[in-house]
Amino acid sequence: MPISDQFTSFFSKEWEINFTQCTPNGYLKYTELCNLFQLTAATHSEIGGISFSDMQHYNQAWVLSRMRVEIDKLPRWKDTVTVKTWINSLEDSRSIRAIEMYLNGEKILGAETFWVVFNTQKRRPEPLMLPYSHFELFPKLLATTKRFSKISISNENKALINKKVMLSDLDIVNHVNNIKYLEWCLDYLPENKVLNQKIKSFEMNFLKELSINDSILIHENNSIESSVFSISKEGKNCFGLEINW
Repeated sequence: MPISDQFTSFFSKEWEINFTQCTPNGYLKYTELCNLFQLTAATHSEIGGISFSDMQHYNQAWVLSRMRVEIDKLPRWKDTVTVKTWINSLEDSRSIRAIEMYLNGEKILGAETFWVVFNTQKRRPEPLMLPYSHFELFPKLLATTKRFSKISISNENKALINKKVMLSDLDIVNHVNNIKYLEWCLDYLPENKVLNQKIKSFEMNFLKELSINDSILIHENNSIESSVFSISKEGKNCFGLEINW
């Protein structure tokens, strides 16, 4: 698609929180939070001419590599939130995108995301084939107090469960969607910590893609200040999640 005449380098979109996106206490699920961030970024890419549909002419897609989310509070059912996003850096096959969520004019969440251009046939990163110089970059305008980082995965972790990747776990890129990894791990947290909004921040590292019928093992390593989850396939780590309380 051509670049929209509505395109701006700094983008915002309103979302109304519906009941399907909420936990039993009425607050937005952490997975749905990430989904709103992803959808807002996708909309910005679409009006800017670098959407999934545009990139598929070259068998390319954006895939998430790292993400850090910092949380002051979560919105609730029927709240209307504004999600704002802009690009910190964009070069060759890599891009860092900042995302913030506002409620009644107050910033309540911030995220820093790291995206990679992925060839959906060759299954590997490669430089973006579409023009992107029309995007103004904001390298110093950060959405989080800390930058995303490499998660340290300990060998002394506890194995929780063996799992098989199912069709419902896959997305349009034909691999496990990033939100599914988070969902799998959150299911093993104490319910009170999730429902009482004890999570102050979390980071995700996506290391290797997972496909249908893959057999995986979910691990956990807890401390007073954090919980670290990892997902491995055939002894190799594919995903890391660090949750800070």
